[in-house]
Amino acid sequence: MPIIRELDAVTIGQIAAGEIIERPASVVKELVENSVDAGATRVTVNVEGGGLDLIEVVDDGTGIEAAELPAALRRHTTSKLREARDLEAITTLGFRGEGLASIAAVSQTEIVSRRFEQSIGTRIRAHADAVDAPEPAAAAVGTAVKVTALFENVPVRREYLRSPSTELNRISSWLSSFALAYPDRTFALRHDGKDVWTMPPSTSERERLAMVFGRDAANALIPLASEAAGTLGGGVRGYISTPGHDRPDRRMQLLFVNGRLVRSAVLSGAWTSGYATFAMVGRHPYGVIFLELPPDHVDPNVHPTKSEVRLRFANQIFDAVRRSIAATLSGRSKATAHEHAQTFSQPGVSFSPSELALFDGSVPAEENGGGLRALMQIDRTFLLAADNEALVLIDQHAAHERVAYESIAAAARGQASREPLLMPQIVELDAAQSAVLDRSLDLLREGGLEIEPFGERTYRIVATPFGYGARRFDLAGFIEDLSEEPKQRDVRERVWASLACHSVTVAGERLELDEMRTLVERLQKCDNPMHCPHGRPTMVRLGPQEIARMFKRV
Repeated sequence: MPIIRELDAVTIGQIAAGEIIERPASVVKELVENSVDAGATRVTVNVEGGGLDLIEVVDDGTGIEAAELPAALRRHTTSKLREARDLEAITTLGFRGEGLASIAAVSQTEIVSRRFEQSIGTRIRAHADAVDAPEPAAAAVGTAVKVTALFENVPVRREYLRSPSTELNRISSWLSSFALAYPDRTFALRHDGKDVWTMPPSTSERERLAMVFGRDAANALIPLASEAAGTLGGGVRGYISTPGHDRPDRRMQLLFVNGRLVRSAVLSGAWTSGYATFAMVGRHPYGVIFLELPPDHVDPNVHPTKSEVRLRFANQIFDAVRRSIAATLSGRSKATAHEHAQTFSQPGVSFSPSELALFDGSVPAEENGGGLRALMQIDRTFLLAADNEALVLIDQHAAHERVAYESIAAAARGQASREPLLMPQIVELDAAQSAVLDRSLDLLREGGLEIEPFGERTYRIVATPFGYGARRFDLAGFIEDLSEEPKQRDVRERVWASLACHSVTVAGERLELDEMRTLVERLQKCDNPMHCPHGRPTMVRLGPQEIARMFKRV
């Protein structure tokens, strides 16, 4: 049997560094967070070769005492904790006392620092477990940390890294995102001696949003409805994208907890739940959410990188974020001319608040000449409608789905009734489908769909939501759709959305003119007429400007 022995300092350092320093962006994160903790008002990051050749972070913070520099490079030394109970209420970004030691374990590290009351700075160099003696050096007030030969002593880790341009993009993405939480400070990035970008201090968060998300994407961000985190203290604020503006992944769903940029699977679910009927399945909204919570409600001591946190009252915070998102989107869908004169947008199409009056249920009757009028059906899939100023194309399935969803939700709240079928519909299911259905029977009953067991894996539909008695319900399609839905969405919303989807008009179905008119009228009375319960748009508006462009008049 091998002998159990204590590892040497170099091996211990490299093992620990492997948990914290994954790539150049990890070095930048550790050093920039130290700068912010030191009260820096300006932080400049210089990199060469994507950070493979050089990473230098320079700040104008409080600096480090000359006598304390050797200790700063030793593992588990920190100025931010005194005893174990301090871990219960962390108020700084760093606290573990591992960052600088881990960086030095896998690179050549040099620190030059000077405090305000000192006339000259101090330089110290370190590599692996070797730390040189401090020496005097000319320096401005603050700290400059220079890292070279990154992973030179860990060649496998270096080979794992991507190209310099990819590593630079990771650094730029993290640093610019991090800067959103500190608009009163300057952040700058330089690469190979050239300025990449600079974010000067600003009182306008919009300016930083544009730099992080891009000008067009930032214009689609709306302020999050303010929400207190229950009785927990703190609150929620931020900016989220309007429906129709989304991305294929979650990478730009940014979350800060007490100024710390973190990841949280729980709060990613809150995004999905809040956008329940406003975002398409498979597409993801973007934006930034700031959570401010009492320090003793947050545990950042989860992972050495400090990029994940545990929340003491996670369920209540989830609900606060979800409610805030849902309230913001609901208010947006009912926007009026009194709400900042902003436009309700979808990609390529804009709806002004005055135009939204056409869809909020308060339109004049058709005979008054001001309402939205159904004109014809196109390809048995789309409805062509018009008012006095524009043409509107309506997806008949998405529109009917929205109408049905709100009717089902009203039924579940006891505001509507179900309609018994004269001829019950018999459906046979396989074992997997039967298991899914059995779990949903109570929720379906709440929504107005009454289903009874009728033998082994056979069911009988005896009642449907009011107004759907004449339609055949696609129970098998409903179960398949429900199985694929994101689990973060509220289970009732999932069931009701799927129930609506499989009980209404489909693409390719012919509608009579009276049916078209009834559908358009009912759609205009919905709380959210612009999107189906799965987030797809229900209508596209072509105003005079869009039509004029088609005819090359503008």
